[in-house]
Amino acid sequence: MTSSDAGSLAAAPGPVDQQRGNVRFLGRDRPYWRLLARGAVLLMLTLGIYRFWLITDTRRFLWANTEIDGESLEYSGTALEILLGFLVAIAILVPLYIVFFLAALDVGTAGLMTIIAIVALALIGQYAIWRARSYRLTRTVFRGLRFRQTGSGVHYAVCVIFWWAMMAITLGLAYPFAQASLERFKLGHTHYGNLAGQFEGSGFRLLLRGLPLWFAVTAPTLIALSALLTVDWAGIGRIMQRGGTTGDILERIAIQAPEFYGAIGLFVVAIGFAVCAAIILFPAFQTIVMRWWISGIRFPGIDVSSQLRMFDVYKAYLRFIGYLLIFALAMIVVTFVTFALIGSLFGSSAESKFAEMFTILAMVGLYVVSALGLSTIYQATAKLSVWRLTAQSSDLSNASMLDHVTAAGTAGSPLGEGLADALNVGGL
Repeated sequence: MTSSDAGSLAAAPGPVDQQRGNVRFLGRDRPYWRLLARGAVLLMLTLGIYRFWLITDTRRFLWANTEIDGESLEYSGTALEILLGFLVAIAILVPLYIVFFLAALDVGTAGLMTIIAIVALALIGQYAIWRARSYRLTRTVFRGLRFRQTGSGVHYAVCVIFWWAMMAITLGLAYPFAQASLERFKLGHTHYGNLAGQFEGSGFRLLLRGLPLWFAVTAPTLIALSALLTVDWAGIGRIMQRGGTTGDILERIAIQAPEFYGAIGLFVVAIGFAVCAAIILFPAFQTIVMRWWISGIRFPGIDVSSQLRMFDVYKAYLRFIGYLLIFALAMIVVTFVTFALIGSLFGSSAESKFAEMFTILAMVGLYVVSALGLSTIYQATAKLSVWRLTAQSSDLSNASMLDHVTAAGTAGSPLGEGLADALNVGGL
């Protein structure tokens, strides 16, 4: 499949059994699997360069199969635009990286320069995300009219960094207010033709909905960190400095710092609980945020609402886990057969240079196949399902208002999209 025919799949309607409003997703799973599987193979053969064509095909498939009030979206961007934007972004970033590297060589200023580099790259990354969003909006066409974005990317990047600091200080409690503020900024600068958007989602409402999830993850994390604070780490350091065998050190710790093992045990249990809670609750968190975000979108005279169900999102992720287990089993078998074949042909790595070389090549190849396979399965199961569920659970009131929209704005530059790709902060 190529960029030219990805959008034509809109002609093959997919499942719409969970249709609730006047927004539908018509795409079928099988063509999307083929698109992603072929893209994964070409990514491997072209050492990643094909990703510009793959992301374009993916967007065209999703856009073309998303229908609003009887008419589909259209994605008009091209892979060459993104590739050129990427090359320009590389030309900008490489000298910047060289400056940071040379400045960091000075021992006296290395720490300061590292902090400056991290802050600068964080700002550039958020600026790139803003510009990439502008590119995608101006390449999104509905009823012959394009979306567009106004506003300052620098302003947006500074706001994001500020909210990151607030979230760190409040252990994540500021997240709902950060989302509400940033979405107000983004939607306030989003236009469909001459129609200006706005966002009415409440940060406090999102906080109330997500507070139990935050507590389930944060409370055990705090318990784990508190456990570490009860240990006399200076005393542990002195015990280890005396040297001796591992058994001797562990015995001395048990006698002289008896609280150490209890604290480590509590830390492991609490952190394990927090990680498990985060994984299990992630679909619930995604449902709450997505439903809140969709229901907050407004255009003059048009309200958007969402009835996204948590149970459906969990089913999507369970399907992803099922495919993942099958893929992991297949990779174990392939790995076993590959190394058995190398061993039978060339002997052990210690005895043969060919065996060592093919073992390294096999490990690299299996790693690449595993990474691409995992990405493909995630996009074709969880991501596609959430896209479909989100579309089909959404509804626009007064959609007839869209008949009176007139064209406005021009196409945005692909530089932001290329910059986001170069910094690995891009998205759909």
